[in-house]
Amino acid sequence: MHLDHVVYATADLDAAAERWRRELGLDSVEGGRHAGWGTANRIVPLGETYLELIGVVDPDEARESSFGRTMLERTAGGDGWFTLVASTDDLDAIAERLGLEVTPGARRRPDGAEIRWRAAGFEDPRREHWMPFFITWDVPPELHPGRLRAAHGTRVRGISGVEVGGDAGRLKEWLGEAKLPVRVVEGPAGIRSVSLARDDGDLVIP
Repeated sequence: MHLDHVVYATADLDAAAERWRRELGLDSVEGGRHAGWGTANRIVPLGETYLELIGVVDPDEARESSFGRTMLERTAGGDGWFTLVASTDDLDAIAERLGLEVTPGARRRPDGAEIRWRAAGFEDPRREHWMPFFITWDVPPELHPGRLRAAHGTRVRGISGVEVGGDAGRLKEWLGEAKLPVRVVEGPAGIRSVSLARDDGDLVIP
């Protein structure tokens, strides 16, 4: 298991992408629409990992789905980090251990390529958003979102760590024997910051 990506919720995908490019030197590429959710995303590729900007693009459709409603509620108070995603080759075993439902997902990229995955814990009520849900990609390695090309203005090598407010014991029980670069600190629950590795020191995104 490894940390696959971190999701950032935004009320305006294009505005968030421009802000990240201007202020952080991080470029992004259009990811595609999530059918039935009323949302779309942009990808900040980092090799084996990535950051995902996600927002509602069809409010009417979003109100008809649980995830769409969650995104509308999350972004009503402003943009910010939303959740973590861990990739695993043993999804079914994790789902069995935690009693999670495994569900398929897909979206189509602007170039027509279909991106498919299976996930567990995505909407499980026991999981808070500072805890990761689990995913297995059903695409060749070259179609992993982190492998997309982007003209970053800063040299970054991937996600080096995430700081969250939460319960360290609860996170350990959720992950089992797996280790992720997630540091739990005291305070209100939620993702505090994401750090990206650079040669001259981490880029910390609050």
